[in-house]
Amino acid sequence: MRILVTGASGLFGRTVARTLTQNGHVVRVMQRRPSYLDCEEILGSVTDARTVERATVGQDAVVHLAALVSPTGPWRDFREVNIGGTQNVLDTSRNAGVERLIYVSSPAVAHAGSAQVGTAALPADPATTKSHYARSKAMAEQLVLNRRRGEILVAAVRPHLVWGPGDEQLVRRIVERAAQGTLRLVGSGAALIDSTYVDNAADAIAASVERADVIDGRALVVSNGEPRTVAELIRSLCHAAGLPEPTRRVPRWTAKAAGSTIEAIWAMARITKDPPMTRFLAEQLSTAHWYDQRETQRLLDWTPRVSIAEGLERLAQSY
Repeated sequence: MRILVTGASGLFGRTVARTLTQNGHVVRVMQRRPSYLDCEEILGSVTDARTVERATVGQDAVVHLAALVSPTGPWRDFREVNIGGTQNVLDTSRNAGVERLIYVSSPAVAHAGSAQVGTAALPADPATTKSHYARSKAMAEQLVLNRRRGEILVAAVRPHLVWGPGDEQLVRRIVERAAQGTLRLVGSGAALIDSTYVDNAADAIAASVERADVIDGRALVVSNGEPRTVAELIRSLCHAAGLPEPTRRVPRWTAKAAGSTIEAIWAMARITKDPPMTRFLAEQLSTAHWYDQRETQRLLDWTPRVSIAEGLERLAQSY
């Protein structure tokens, strides 16, 4: 197939584009910054409908990965990129005769703050989400899945905590704080959470494109299926980077209260750098969230090929 991948300048997007190419597809990428991939590239934002239209012409499928991912920021920015950008991708894909669209979402779209233990993908619910990012992604997922049935095959795939060598989200933030001596565990650190090694997440996205007819109209959570405690995962990432693990803890309710206060200060002062804590982050670090992968693996005919242990070895080698 001829496949457009939006948002291919980050680790996950580049890995998805490479995986699709290795699987024999002809890949075109679109994002704001150069991807340095060996494929056709269109530079621009998904908020620009004309650029998106040019990118979707002649494509059989679209993997929509481009998004504003940030713990803070004004709602209008998330609405413009994550909702408006997705609407542009959906509209231009339909007009261009694209046959299948995979929307790369997040389990955060269905996270209301309570534990999610061994569940499948719950419905996206913007009203109960805990951050501008999660709310905007939930609304965008609903846009995609509520398309008129039969006009285009669509699915939402929600990879959970994607990481690997070169990760600028989970790994970089943990490693930077560990190096500065400011990393803390929230609560006991005993909550079980899933994560996904980047190669496995990319394989799942590639499988979803090829099996779009099987998963049409559905949302699926993707993970390694190897839940670990928050403390163990953070400790392992620190060890891979050659840094000491955190020894100090902050009570959950203290972290949530501090997160709310920090969010208000960041918003008033219009600070752009990552805050040390948010209410959403405090809940994520102290609440169990791991998912039953049996339905996902059956529908996609996919299983993770890189274990968490092997992924950590690769991360350590990269450092």
